[in-house]
Amino acid sequence: MFKDYAKIHVKAGDGGNGCVAFRREKYVPHGGPSGGDGGRGGHVILRADGGLRTLVDFRYRRHYKAGRGAHGQGKNMHGRKGEDLVVRVPVGTVIRRAGDGELLADLTADGQECRVARGGRGGRGNARFATPQKRAPNFAEKGEPGEELWLELELKLLADAGLVGFPNAGKSTIISRVSAARPRIADYQFTTLEPHLGVVRVDEGSSFVLADIPGLIEGAHQGAGLGHRFLRHVERTRLLVHVVDASGREGRDPVDDFHVINRELAAYDPQLISRPMLVAANKIDLPGARENVERLAAALGERYEVFAVSALTGEGLDRLVFRVHQLLEEIPATPLHLPISKDETTGEATFTIAKDGETYLVSGREVERRVAMTDLDNPEAVCYLQGWLNRIGIEGALRAYGIKPGDTVRIGAFEFEYAEDPTS
Repeated sequence: MFKDYAKIHVKAGDGGNGCVAFRREKYVPHGGPSGGDGGRGGHVILRADGGLRTLVDFRYRRHYKAGRGAHGQGKNMHGRKGEDLVVRVPVGTVIRRAGDGELLADLTADGQECRVARGGRGGRGNARFATPQKRAPNFAEKGEPGEELWLELELKLLADAGLVGFPNAGKSTIISRVSAARPRIADYQFTTLEPHLGVVRVDEGSSFVLADIPGLIEGAHQGAGLGHRFLRHVERTRLLVHVVDASGREGRDPVDDFHVINRELAAYDPQLISRPMLVAANKIDLPGARENVERLAAALGERYEVFAVSALTGEGLDRLVFRVHQLLEEIPATPLHLPISKDETTGEATFTIAKDGETYLVSGREVERRVAMTDLDNPEAVCYLQGWLNRIGIEGALRAYGIKPGDTVRIGAFEFEYAEDPTS
């Protein structure tokens, strides 16, 4: 089963909690804090695999979760990091964030990968908070929650040239004659229900990849027929081969058919119509077809090269294949999106403040992370967090914004009641 779209949920591993521990060995004077750090949570990584051809596996499993980091232990023993989760996807998969559609990666080569969800940082043990003024801190950080998000996966076939045209124009027969691809073929519309790729060998050491794009009819870009599901596969091709039924059967006019499909391509993506295009006037073995080829060539003029071919007998296919290969040698490769890596946090405590009704919203990656990693049931940990928030200027900014004692402050998923700091 061919499937070229999927929506999945990924969750990176949470970081392990830091440990609160103290050394009490007989021959260690003064002992001291010895709580180790928690381990980092595992990342979720999507990796392109040349052995995959479809996203069908994601039809049966939609949730993916990496391993969490181990908790820290006493004697300054740090927890191990969580196991990364590597999810294999076909080469040609575009990864977007669901909702806003932000492009995360376009995996166009075997082995290419992108980290889509970062594992949470392990919490620091109490040994990290010891200072000359506070030698026995009795708190540690919790592990940072791992990132989680919904992703949209869209497979766009990687082909050098694409066959486009009305159903039953002969695209599947052509690709079966010039390559080893074997799509199902029959004498009725919409026989081909999925795109097919075939490697066309021109001579020793020379070949190109040809795609059969099925289901295009008038209104395809708006969802008519099946073409709206497959137009995305045309986007990567450098050259289009427009297959036209030249037989004129069932009252079809080759000239009208050509313009209808071209309008659909332009409506879907205006750049498609500007790409190099050859015209394959198919079924010249049928009566009256050669006259229609001459009329088609006259109507299109010098802008398009028209090749009279018969997919059934093979007539003219050698010339068409040679010309496709010749043009592909001249057309530069279409630039593709490169994977986008998410950088590790810089630790800069930048923040913004907004007001939602009577609630003050404080936003900022590092600020939200610090709050999420604080044990809010531990007064000593809360006092440490309050001091850090004051040092980076949040309290002063809230005062400038007009906050009053008793107002609510929300940071991430946590809400606090604002109170004046008596020491400030």
